[in-house]
Amino acid sequence: MAHKNGLTDAQDKTIGPRDWLSPGRSLQKKAAVFAVLANLVWPVQAGLVAFALGGLLTGEQVSPFLVAAGFFMLGGLRVILGVKSEALAETAALRVVHAARLQIVASEARRASDSAFGGAGSISALAAEKLDLLIPYITRYASARARVMILPFVIFALALWFSWAVAVVLMISGPLIPVFMALVGLAAKDASRRQMAEIGTLNDLLVERLSALVDIRLLGASKPVLDGFSAKASDLRHRTMAVLRVAFLSSTVLELFAAIGVAMVAVFVGFSLLGALEFGTWGGPLTPQAGIFLLLLAPEFYQSMRDLAAAWHDKAAADAVFDDLSAWDGAETLTLLGQGGPESPLSGPASVLLNGCALPGGAVLDDIAIAPGETVALMGPSGAGKTSVLRMIAGLLQPASGKVTVAGRPLDQDTADAWRARIGWMPQSPHFLNASLRYNLTLGRATDPTQALELAAVGDVVAGLPQGLHTRLGETGGGLSGGEARRITLARAILGAPDVILADEPTADLDAKTAAAVTQGLLTQAQRGATLIVATHDRNLAAKMDRIIRIGTMP
Repeated sequence: MAHKNGLTDAQDKTIGPRDWLSPGRSLQKKAAVFAVLANLVWPVQAGLVAFALGGLLTGEQVSPFLVAAGFFMLGGLRVILGVKSEALAETAALRVVHAARLQIVASEARRASDSAFGGAGSISALAAEKLDLLIPYITRYASARARVMILPFVIFALALWFSWAVAVVLMISGPLIPVFMALVGLAAKDASRRQMAEIGTLNDLLVERLSALVDIRLLGASKPVLDGFSAKASDLRHRTMAVLRVAFLSSTVLELFAAIGVAMVAVFVGFSLLGALEFGTWGGPLTPQAGIFLLLLAPEFYQSMRDLAAAWHDKAAADAVFDDLSAWDGAETLTLLGQGGPESPLSGPASVLLNGCALPGGAVLDDIAIAPGETVALMGPSGAGKTSVLRMIAGLLQPASGKVTVAGRPLDQDTADAWRARIGWMPQSPHFLNASLRYNLTLGRATDPTQALELAAVGDVVAGLPQGLHTRLGETGGGLSGGEARRITLARAILGAPDVILADEPTADLDAKTAAAVTQGLLTQAQRGATLIVATHDRNLAAKMDRIIRIGTMP
């Protein structure tokens, strides 16, 4: 059945929208607390500086040593609190990204069909580069927001204590900054969302073009493909520049209001100390200590807002990533049966029964029974569902209706892993791990693959590779032709003498001599008692099977 990225029906009913920040939320809150405490040290430092400088101007006795010692001790405390805040925030960010990446990889590993979210390029972009955009958001935004919620009010209260005029300046200029940030932020979020979508589309396009690179070169279509890719890349560049334009616009607005606010405070303090202004304080004239203190506080009043503005664009990018994560998490996806872990082979005869199983194309398989040791060919036109039948038998695809019975037991979550322990699987599209050829064949088991390579008629090919079994082919089997790569997967399928062999087009793309050798290798497995089920268009191969099952209508 279709589930949301691996969740069961029961889990879907009890789990709401996923909280992607939960792995690092507690650390993020602690980081915000330390960030606020670090910034609250500055008003005390400013008071010491104002006291010392004001004393020099008024001729009061001031101990420079004590003032300097206090200032540097407070500075050291501020540094320690700041470093602690950054360390906690960084740890929180890494935990969130790691947990999200682990969830994506684990869910995609169990996915049995294409995701409604997008192709491999979109998903890999989400798991790799997009998730990394959460790091600056987590490390900067939460702390900046906490500082804005506390520090400006503390500074405003201190300014109000000494001068109501300065407090009025801060009260008027301060709220304008978050208002314009919010307005600009809406545009930033929309631009970031479009950029994220374009990144996923471009990655999907790249994956498709790379997989068809050989065909593109053979068809002489390199230039149209390059032109199309260049146009997509140019579009992404324009979207990225749109995000940057919004960022510069909001920064300009912020700096304008901050500069005006600081300048007005400086003008008021300057004229008040010169005696040109006699208002703005609570009765008495503004003292030099108070004036210097207000001058030192004014920039800090706006600094927390500057930090929030810088982090605001990190938030816009992160919101776009969270939208992608929600879209991925909510996409209906067919999941594999079982957990994918090692299991002891399922006991019982290797029989298969498909009863009322609906294929994706609409056909229904009724009472199709395959006896232990039987050899069966599935034949039908392309797209009829032959591969789907093999995937159902392997537990890689769940039928929309009906059930599959293997070894006398229903193929479900409890039996799928144990059943697959008895299966040798040869897919139609070869795929390899980024490891040595030996490891791709044995999957880490202490087994000699030589006999399996000979049965698959690929021993000579392996011997001709630069490093033989130690050759690293890459995920697409670079250096092998399509037929050679397919025979390698056949050797992997028959290695270890499985009880059931499922082969999808084992003789496709092979010349007559090699196809005959592969056919003989499969029949050798059947002679030792293995159940052999092949999906094929090869009539010569099908004629050597015990029985042919028609899928769809044959021409």
